[in-house]
This record gives sequence, C-alpha cells and structure tokens, in this order.
Amino acid sequence: MILVIGGAGYIGSHVVKDLVKRKQVVVLDNLSTGHRWAVDEKATFVEGDLGDERVLQALFETYPIRAVLHFAAFSLVGESVRNPMKYYENNVAATLSLLKVMHKNKIEKFIFSSTAATYGIPDVEIIDETTPTNPINPYGRSKLMVEQMLADFATSFGMKYVVLRYFNAAGAYETGEIGEKHDPETHLIPLVLQHLLGVQESISVFGTDYPTPDGTCIRDYIHVTDLADAHIKALQALIDGKIETATYNLGNGNGYSVKEIIETCEKVTGRKANIKFAERRTGDPARLVANSKKIERELGWKALIGIKGIIQSAWNWHQLHKK
Repeated sequence: MILVIGGAGYIGSHVVKDLVKRKQVVVLDNLSTGHRWAVDEKATFVEGDLGDERVLQALFETYPIRAVLHFAAFSLVGESVRNPMKYYENNVAATLSLLKVMHKNKIEKFIFSSTAATYGIPDVEIIDETTPTNPINPYGRSKLMVEQMLADFATSFGMKYVVLRYFNAAGAYETGEIGEKHDPETHLIPLVLQHLLGVQESISVFGTDYPTPDGTCIRDYIHVTDLADAHIKALQALIDGKIETATYNLGNGNGYSVKEIIETCEKVTGRKANIKFAERRTGDPARLVANSKKIERELGWKALIGIKGIIQSAWNWHQLHKK
C-alpha cells in the first residue's frame, strides 16, 4: 500500500487518480487547501495533519505502507515572504515529523514534491539538476531544506528517495473530473481562463521590460498528468531497486512567455483578453526553463502534452467548474 500525503490537492489528486489503477492507496490530507471531492473513490481517505505524529503512527500500524509520496506543502511565494513561520512549520518541521515516524516504522521509500524555486534566479538559459540551488524566498528555502534532510536521512538511515523539482504545473485530468482549483488562485493559466469566462474583468501582466523576445517572463509549463506519470515511474524505480536516491527536474523543456500564454488561451477559447500591464513583481526571474533529460534517460519519462493541450484541458475543466 502507498501513502499519499496531500492527496486531495491539485497535483496529489492527479497522482492518486493514476496510482489507484496500479496499487492500493491511502490518502492523508487535512483539507486546508485540498478538496475531499478530488480524492479518487478507490483510495482510502484519512483526514489529518502531516505533523501529527500520533495520526502518522496510527496509519503505519493500520496499513501495510511500503512507500510515501509527499505533496502536503504550502506553496504561495508571496505568502511565504509575509509569513515565513507558516512555511517552516508546515513544509519543514511537519515533514521532519513524518520522516521520524517513517524511520521508526522502518519505511524507507519516499517521493518528495519539490520545486524549481530551489534554483532561485539562475544565470543559465536552461536549468538542469547541476545548476546551483539558491532559493530567494522562504517557500523555495523550505523545499531545499527538506531535500537536504532527505540526503542526511539517506546517509545515516538508508532512506531511499526521489526528489522531483517541478516547473509550472498546469492543465486538468482528461475526463474533467479533477483540475486546478486554488483559493486564492495565483497561477497564470487558470487566471487567464477565469478572466475569459468572465470571472474577473481583466488579466494583469507584471513587467514588459524583461530581456526576452516580447519583454514578458518566460516559463516552462508541464501538464499535471505528465507530472503524475513521473511520480509513478519514480515510485516503481524505488520499489524495484533501480535507484536509491535521485533528483530530477520535471518540465517540457520549452519556454513560453506570459504574452504567448495569453495568446494561446485566446486561440483555444476563441475569446479576447482584456490585458492590464503592471510593474514587475519583486523576485520574478526573466526565464525559467527545465532540462529534463536526466529523468528521460534514467526512468524513460518524458512530457507528452504540449502547451495547447495543457490549456485545452484546463479550459475544459474551468468551463465545467466555473463557480
């Protein structure tokens, strides 16, 4: 049985949706940002906190758990700057509680949901796993701290783990059952699509003077089901003993500017956006694009869905779930 922590959230629920086709799954989530309706009915659901060691111990005593996937992190960069305590308590301290209970129960296999924010503002065009990590906000630092804890647990206790550093997750499940629903919403593609549905009057573009072809930031977008597939491949590699510790970037390897994303949303929907231009936001890198060749080479994973498919699936979801 596999324990998925944060399995009611956006990415976690998509991983669970595919994982239950292969294995028995128990989901732990406190529903602070996740949704009970997003958890596949074939999974066992337990409501509880990541940092509650009694709840964790009860889970490991009740279910024959052989591996853990961890998605239960706060992930709003701006909020992490305003309230770093919240991020270090949940993303770092609570994760340490999880690792302690795992060690106590001799559960060694762990998949960690990390982030491109660990790289900060890199000075390279394409980011691979050898690019130096230098996070510039508490969110990125909290994720990097967990990566460092995992390395230490591996050295001292023999933990087997995979760190997956996502770039910009987007899109929705092909059936429209689950998709991206955050409150507040901060991600570009859902914000543009909500605007085109009439939920908000305009869409803001922050900065038009970056050193990019059209002056707006460039990001690498990856479909959430491609992310889910990477988790399942990484988990199976750990279970099969193919790898013991590894860190992988997850991206498409292609960068799209803010203006290009808005234009693609317009083409997919057949609607015109009302764009408001604003000043740059502090800490926004001009370009973040992944090199994901390492996981392609070692695990046979590759992102299959391009930007138009990502936006089309998101549009299908948002039309079904406008309210």
